[in-house]
Amino acid sequence: MKILLPVTACLLVLMCSIFLVWICKFRGNRRNRDNQAKSILRGASNQLIGDENIELPLVSFKDIVAATNDFSNENMLGQGGFGKVYKGILEDDKEVAIKRLSKSSGQGAEEFRNEVVLIAKLQHRNLVRLLGYCIHEDERLLIYEYLPKKSLDVFIFDAASKYVLDWPTRFQIIKGVARGLLYLHQDSRLTIIHRDLKSSNILLDVDMSPKISDFGMARIFGRDQQEANTNRVVGT
Repeated sequence: MKILLPVTACLLVLMCSIFLVWICKFRGNRRNRDNQAKSILRGASNQLIGDENIELPLVSFKDIVAATNDFSNENMLGQGGFGKVYKGILEDDKEVAIKRLSKSSGQGAEEFRNEVVLIAKLQHRNLVRLLGYCIHEDERLLIYEYLPKKSLDVFIFDAASKYVLDWPTRFQIIKGVARGLLYLHQDSRLTIIHRDLKSSNILLDVDMSPKISDFGMARIFGRDQQEANTNRVVGT
């Protein structure tokens, strides 16, 4: 007992020390990831956003890889100019749409900042909800609510699906898009011009209610501003 008790005590102290060191290292890595994310977001429209914090969950890249089955083609929902969109299931069995920005796109970082800052600040039933984001090395990912009916162009330009859109449904979609635009232009705290409104950027929920998405090309206007110039031709 004289030998066993001191040895056991020393081993316990050593294990506790190793565990504490591991905890400190883990917290340090997490703090570094958060600081990296904040530095990327800090450059977006500071004069209008101010010093307000953007409170969105920072999801790990490991969790996103698991949710999308390593970005499998079976989970791909669509592809746009800035990257691909995948369906994913997070640990809480919540279905989400994950937009993976293309590494080869020169405007990827700009679009990433635009979408995170703008959508996080806007709340309306006819605008798509942003649930989180991920920054991992050169990866930039956005996590949205999952809308099962996909986008409006799937119905309009498909010979079979277009008959699903009877006039009452079309009228409901038109009114929903108009409400979303009215909110962006007049009723939100930030005046937003979308600049890329088209059928593929109108998503539909299970009730065929529309939600405007893809704010990568959007422009923030001042309250009294009526017009602005752009340096390049973009959008629709």
